[in-house]
Amino acid sequence: MYKFFAFIDRMKFIKRWSLMRSVREENIMEHSQQVAVIAHALAVIENKKFGGDIDVTKTVLLSQYHEVGEVITGDLPTPIKYFNPEISSAYKDLEKNACERLLKMLPDFMQDEYAKYILHDENSKEYQVVKYADRISAYLKCVEETKAGNSEFKKAGANILRELKACPMQAVGYYIKEIVPAFELSLDELD
Repeated sequence: MYKFFAFIDRMKFIKRWSLMRSVREENIMEHSQQVAVIAHALAVIENKKFGGDIDVTKTVLLSQYHEVGEVITGDLPTPIKYFNPEISSAYKDLEKNACERLLKMLPDFMQDEYAKYILHDENSKEYQVVKYADRISAYLKCVEETKAGNSEFKKAGANILRELKACPMQAVGYYIKEIVPAFELSLDELD
């Protein structure tokens, strides 16, 4: 019996933002889906508007599986994950081991195909798009929480926005300027 897909389904139970009180809880499955949607948009924007050559399908699949190791490790908050190089390196090794363990739960004939997206090349331009999409998702979570009256996310949101505005990828700047403001509107204002 191959348990990979049952493990992936557990992503909906692993909460994010565990150090900060959230008005609305978010799980890894929801987060991964949002990152996939944002990464898809960034790749299309970069290719169509700015003449990029991002592999859109690869980008979406990388983003869909970018947190899969957390099914086993759980989510470690960013301030802890990057507190110092030793912790960061140890956590990266832990995540890699978790991903390898999950891949072994697949039938042999499927492992290579999934490994391309789960044990990814962090230097690929597609993975860089996923990292930017992940940061945009974090910013949107801050916007959502701040809108709901949770000031605990205000400083984090300002820091992430400053980081995103300094991003060299043109599609990120476009997304921040043209798309993000819609997330600050109410449902009535979107209509």
